[in-house]
Amino acid sequence: MVDPLVAALLALCVLLAVAVALLADAVAAVVAFGAYGLSLAMLWAVLRAPDVALTEAGVGAGISTALFLAVLRRFPEAFSAPKVRFRVRPATALTAGGTALALGVTVPSLPAFGDPTAPAFRRVVPFYLADAPALGIDNVVTAILVVYRGFDTFGEVVVVFTAGVAAAAVLREVAA
Repeated sequence: MVDPLVAALLALCVLLAVAVALLADAVAAVVAFGAYGLSLAMLWAVLRAPDVALTEAGVGAGISTALFLAVLRRFPEAFSAPKVRFRVRPATALTAGGTALALGVTVPSLPAFGDPTAPAFRRVVPFYLADAPALGIDNVVTAILVVYRGFDTFGEVVVVFTAGVAAAAVLREVAA
């Protein structure tokens, strides 16, 4: 059974994503995008992924929203009124429908959240618990982040750093 809080946050994410796609006013769309990032960060936090939640809150809801608002402030004439009416392309609708159908068919076959008989708990977790002390690192989580997920963690740091540099560059241009 799906946790009602997870279902509510997921529904909010979907609703805000649709709002971002359909809103004609650029400022309203950016605000809805920031709210989407924040609701997604809350969903990650509820699903016990605090590192992903913090990154989403900082980059998705914070820096991205600030950058979009800075661009809107710098170029208000480009976003003042919608130039084309909204229309749905058949290929886009077919792709989105196919993806939703594929997810709807496969998601129920996944193991329940936190199920101790899931493959990850039977094979992956015992490997990390047995192998981490041999690396000379006492904390298993640190061993996983540093040794096994080093490139991934480095990639996250690069993304956050790049977002910070881009925000500083755009906001400095706006202030000038």
